Amino acid sequence: MPKLEMLQRLLSEGRISRREFIARVSALGLMAAVSPALLSGTAKAAAPKKGGRFIIGITGGSTTDSMNPATLTSNMNQNFNWQLRNCLVEIDHNFNAIPELAVSWDATPDAKKWTFKLRKGVEFHNGKTMTADDVVFSINHHLGEESKSAAKGYLKNIVDIKADGKHEVVFTLSGGSADFPFILGDYHLTICPAGTAGPEFEKGVGTGGYILKDWEPGVRAFATRNPNYWKEGRAHFDEVETLSIVDTNARTNALKTGRIHYMDRVELKTVHLMKRMPGVNVSAVTGTAHYTIPMLVNRKPYDDNNVRTALKLAIDREGLVKQILRGFGEPGNDHPIAPVNKYFAKNLEQRKYDPEKAKFYMKKAGMLDHTFNLHAADAAFAGAVDAAVLIKEQAKKAGININVVREPDDGYWSNVWIKKEWVMCYWGGRPVEDMMFSVAYADGAPWNDTFWSNKRFNELLVMARAELDEGKRRKMYAEMQEICRNDSGTVVPMFNQIVEASSAKTAHGPISAHMALDGMRNAERWWFA
Repeated sequence: MPKLEMLQRLLSEGRISRREFIARVSALGLMAAVSPALLSGTAKAAAPKKGGRFIIGITGGSTTDSMNPATLTSNMNQNFNWQLRNCLVEIDHNFNAIPELAVSWDATPDAKKWTFKLRKGVEFHNGKTMTADDVVFSINHHLGEESKSAAKGYLKNIVDIKADGKHEVVFTLSGGSADFPFILGDYHLTICPAGTAGPEFEKGVGTGGYILKDWEPGVRAFATRNPNYWKEGRAHFDEVETLSIVDTNARTNALKTGRIHYMDRVELKTVHLMKRMPGVNVSAVTGTAHYTIPMLVNRKPYDDNNVRTALKLAIDREGLVKQILRGFGEPGNDHPIAPVNKYFAKNLEQRKYDPEKAKFYMKKAGMLDHTFNLHAADAAFAGAVDAAVLIKEQAKKAGININVVREPDDGYWSNVWIKKEWVMCYWGGRPVEDMMFSVAYADGAPWNDTFWSNKRFNELLVMARAELDEGKRRKMYAEMQEICRNDSGTVVPMFNQIVEASSAKTAHGPISAHMALDGMRNAERWWFA
């Protein structure tokens, strides 16, 4: 394949971008022959070595965690899920959609019908060969009437999905979806053997680089390398142990003493100290991650937009970035689209801390005498409780009373989030606007954690999804960001950098800011130096 070899050489020499490389290889129909390691950037790093036990210390694990792909919530089981399973599509560190279990895809001109060609000869951990029937089953798992899947909002415009032979799947949509391949890279949409149900999901059978050996929800997960892994240049460790270590100091000490090799959510006030630790590397990458403070708009007094506006104005975002993030981030503008996203509304006026205006709107709502309960736990994000206390003090200047309710870390995502009226929350973000809006802001979305519904917003969501003209799409997404800012029940006070630490014994390629833990794929992408 001389043309492919030439393009690979141009990419490795930096003479063409990875995006241009993908476009040219796709046009030649040669994507199936390309190593995923090359597409993800690991080809530029030192040659990977096989072996060793990689130990991850991670926050967010809960005893209520499940390996059912539809109900993944915590960082721990999101990361573990991708150790065991694969999607049709992978999102690389440059926010590109690249082939994973699919080798290529194409769409009709109206983007309503998508055909995905599957990789041949891929085996599940139980020895079964993956076929189109497994893909159809896995996607339909999220679409049933009784499904509680967070991915259901992404997929609800699918009107038909069928296998065309053993190695081709055809999706027919109710309307065009220009970003459909990105959707199939969502961590919920990993492929399982057809017929998997109930307790069978907890066995973790997939096509991934590691095979489940032990799984204690919210405590520990243990997996060994899949000797038949189909993906070249990935899954280098002999074993991967994933530990739930909620306390930041405990994670830090575990890394310092060599008990673990990787930790998420470094305590930002100690970053400068960690950088001095021998044998420890600290990384900080900017992506789509952000902190939110959702309020349930179907409950009083949050059903009044005057109250919502007052609370948004009563928060000093710059102060939070300085004191909570220690400068590792930037102020949010009460919508979830990050500056790195393609259609970020850079001309939308930045909301500022304004106690006088906050007091005006709260008085207009007749709620100046009300005490607002703000529920917080550091399971939401490192420093969430401190942030809530700081917000309480900031709101005092507007005459607004906030009571910080400290919640247990364990069970926070099942017992507090989307249950209590106003809570601290964290989002890893999504690579494209449609996905972020569809999962958390669309009417009826499973993870619409405020129960907000805006008719114009929902109309634009459908229109923008199908619009292929980039200029028109940009205007639609800008309007949607403005609607969120001015009407939704979500406070988005800040976008945080993903700050994590690892042992100097580890090696890797470019780190993805798509999600934490190198796009939640560090177990597959990393190795011991």
